[in-house]
Amino acid sequence: MTKSQKIALLLLRVSLGFLFLYAGIAKLMNAAWTSAGYLKGAQFMSGFYQWLGAPQNIVWVDFLNEWGLFLIGATLLLGFATRAASLLGAIMMALYYIPILKFPYVGEHSYIVDEHIVYITGFIVLMVFNAGSNWGIDGMIERSKMIPAKWKKCLWCK
Repeated sequence: MTKSQKIALLLLRVSLGFLFLYAGIAKLMNAAWTSAGYLKGAQFMSGFYQWLGAPQNIVWVDFLNEWGLFLIGATLLLGFATRAASLLGAIMMALYYIPILKFPYVGEHSYIVDEHIVYITGFIVLMVFNAGSNWGIDGMIERSKMIPAKWKKCLWCK
């Protein structure tokens, strides 16, 4: 991989990481924030999303949403567990995409592809190219002589 390709991957990883970290912090800092309105407005698979938005479920759904955004963002910024974080980020974006889908329209202004699909694609690129191995903790683990090889073979490293 060329240096410019590594820099492009780093920029993608850091920008997605910052975006998710900021979204997580904003939700964590706002005690009034809840995903209930978004979930109840689902156009597609509305039964499932309304179940998620039900009073008995919304507490854990909001918890996973807030902390998921924060932790995915933090791990991407650090370049740690990048593949796992990218997989979880892609799943989270798919879960955001599905309720606003009214095939072939997404939301009010998109036709099939919207920002969620772009984010999913970005996460796939990070996962496939193991973006954390360049200027990240994943790369430090891979190159470390002090960590046994059997410990380096993990979901986030290889």
